[in-house]
Amino acid sequence: MGNKAPKICFVEALAYPVLSGDKRQSSTGGESVQHTLLARAFAELGWQVSLVCRDVGQENGTVVDGVQVWKTYVQNSGLPYMRFVHPRLTSIWRALKQADADVYYQSCAGLMTGVVARFVASRGRKMIFRAAHDTDFMPGEELINYDRDRHFYRYGLKRAGLISVQSEVQQQLLSDNYGLPSVVVDMAAEIPPNVPDQKRDIDVLWVNNFRQFKRPEIVLDIARAMPDTSFVMIGGPMRTDRELYAQMETEAQKVENLNFVGPVPYSDVNSYFSRAKVFLNTSDSEGFPNSFLQAWVRCVPVVSYFDPDGFIAGHGLGASPDTQDDFVPALYAFLENEAHRQEVGERSRQFVIDSYSSAAIAKQYEQLIKERFDIENR
Repeated sequence: MGNKAPKICFVEALAYPVLSGDKRQSSTGGESVQHTLLARAFAELGWQVSLVCRDVGQENGTVVDGVQVWKTYVQNSGLPYMRFVHPRLTSIWRALKQADADVYYQSCAGLMTGVVARFVASRGRKMIFRAAHDTDFMPGEELINYDRDRHFYRYGLKRAGLISVQSEVQQQLLSDNYGLPSVVVDMAAEIPPNVPDQKRDIDVLWVNNFRQFKRPEIVLDIARAMPDTSFVMIGGPMRTDRELYAQMETEAQKVENLNFVGPVPYSDVNSYFSRAKVFLNTSDSEGFPNSFLQAWVRCVPVVSYFDPDGFIAGHGLGASPDTQDDFVPALYAFLENEAHRQEVGERSRQFVIDSYSSAAIAKQYEQLIKERFDIENR
């Protein structure tokens, strides 16, 4: 490679609006945030960085924050049944080729995992697959709609040069179900220089895309049980769960102390975290939610049924109720004791600063790349 800086490409369909701050695109998943933070951090480390993502109207090859963007297809473009091949596969392959990277980083179980794996094999390049959810390694329970895509995913998973996971639970699932090794790598967090000194006028905040396993209906139940408490729900409909979103929007209008905001662009959503006293997560399964980091770094305790590797309980970053009935007293414990809430909030922010800066996580990946792939930033 001589003295030329190595190249890394991040492959995430929905990341461009997060990278560019485009407010027209308001449904954002945690993986889009992760790809964006890592892409910027690798650019800061001196790598040549690119992003392969869906076409939402951006100019092909445009550069944002040192990241060159190669676009694939427009959602729902092409003829039914035929569009799987063209324009989807053809445009993805073209974009991967335009990136011409040494290493390709892809996350979320699905079709793209297999496509990237096939591409790197054909070009002699390297691939990192990053787990996004515990079910990524639970055969038959992956968050994948089509058997076709599931086969692509498993093909790619078995051929990734490096698999990074979010927790020891995921590491064990991968080992038990696929016999594959992995490395636990922490999530990257965007760390504001300070916590805004503003009024905390949202008692309980819930931020998620609306999917069945997120269990948004529980938020409505909790809000009804706490009529003296203000709740805010933020999130957009997923393509496969539009009925759930519509149902929750309708039902939320009947709960007086609940403000159903709907989808909010990533560039705006952090202002809600800064106004919140407590962050609520009702999912029955997850990976490691990006929203946890967004809350903690803004001194907001997390109350969540799902607790990855016991982080919340083990580090004193909030509470992890065992049942739905336990959510109400857990929330009141923070809302009625400001000193306790502030103590946990300050501990949470320091925890993120110490362990989750995007620069530190990028350096960890850089070291892994050097060791596994014999590629380094010269």
